[in-house]
Amino acid sequence: MKMQMIIRRFAGTFILASLLLAHYHSQYWLWATAFVGVNLLQSSFTNFCPLEIILKKLGVGGSCCAPEKSEDSCCCGDKH
Repeated sequence: MKMQMIIRRFAGTFILASLLLAHYHSQYWLWATAFVGVNLLQSSFTNFCPLEIILKKLGVGGSCCAPEKSEDSCCCGDKH
């Protein structure tokens, strides 16, 4: 699965979970929603995403067919 897809799913899940927690437990959970929103906004300008760094260190995801990948990647095109 592509890294961008994982990050979007993680952010969406985190936002929805924090909204549910804010509704049923404490409104202080909205700070978690704000944190994710600010992080998404800053990463659109700086291209720095802490979750991406963590996922790469864990060996999760990949940026299949990204520009830095070689043309010999198994997921680029129909070469088989």
